[in-house]
Amino acid sequence: MERYIQKARILIEALPYIKHFQGSTFVVKYGGSAMTDGHFKEFFLQDVALLNYIGVNLVFVHGGGDSISGFLKKMGKQPTFVAGHRVTDPETLDIVEMVLVGKVNKEIVKDLNLYGVKAIGLSGQDGNLLLAKKKLHRGRDIGFVGEVVSVNTELLKNLDEKGYIPVIAPVGVDEKGNGYNINADTVAGAVACALKADKLIYLTDTDGVKINNEWAHSIRIKDIAKHVKSGQITGGMLPKTESAKKAIEAGVKKVHIINGTREHSMLLEIFTSEGIGTEIVK
Repeated sequence: MERYIQKARILIEALPYIKHFQGSTFVVKYGGSAMTDGHFKEFFLQDVALLNYIGVNLVFVHGGGDSISGFLKKMGKQPTFVAGHRVTDPETLDIVEMVLVGKVNKEIVKDLNLYGVKAIGLSGQDGNLLLAKKKLHRGRDIGFVGEVVSVNTELLKNLDEKGYIPVIAPVGVDEKGNGYNINADTVAGAVACALKADKLIYLTDTDGVKINNEWAHSIRIKDIAKHVKSGQITGGMLPKTESAKKAIEAGVKKVHIINGTREHSMLLEIFTSEGIGTEIVK
């Protein structure tokens, strides 16, 4: 009996959060093992189904870096990264588009639809969803790597009104029709800014951001530059924290970096007072 009482207590604890976030907009960056491991994927899909049923408006941006790198290696090309961004020559761009748009995106949409969620797959090139321009790294040309100039929020809002959850592959296009590979973390941040989302959630394979060898529960945006300079924030966390800072400054209420390999990590972060992972706040 005590076990059932505990379940009831959990539901009661979650009730204020459910009421508060009904009708809210969450942008979720989906990647890492949560996306590729069947065991962890199951938890994610269950969390999404619940959030959808209680009336949270969801938009997903997905990665797929491991799949791209694996395909490149099969083609005899060695992946190269600069500050978390993949150096992208024309051949690599073709592979990025093929893997992200043609394979990974459709698999995610299929999985969500099987859970009774109305998902629809998009690339940033569909309906000029992600208008982009070339991104330089400290003046260095790293190929067809882009940054988001604008987001077609009208398209996303139209889909939301009809009950669809957009699943976005991070490939953009410029005004001349040139395609660009864009870091998925950066895209998620740009979409969250454009929609003025209530939450931006990054699903990763780690328990958040580690500062002084401990997982940080909370980081203020004014401290991000200090942690980057000291070498506490490096590699793949650089675009996440940079995008998080821009998102908060643009009006996104809170950013979460959580471990997608932990059971129901999204629900624990959103519907409990303790949370899980690292939150980035103003």
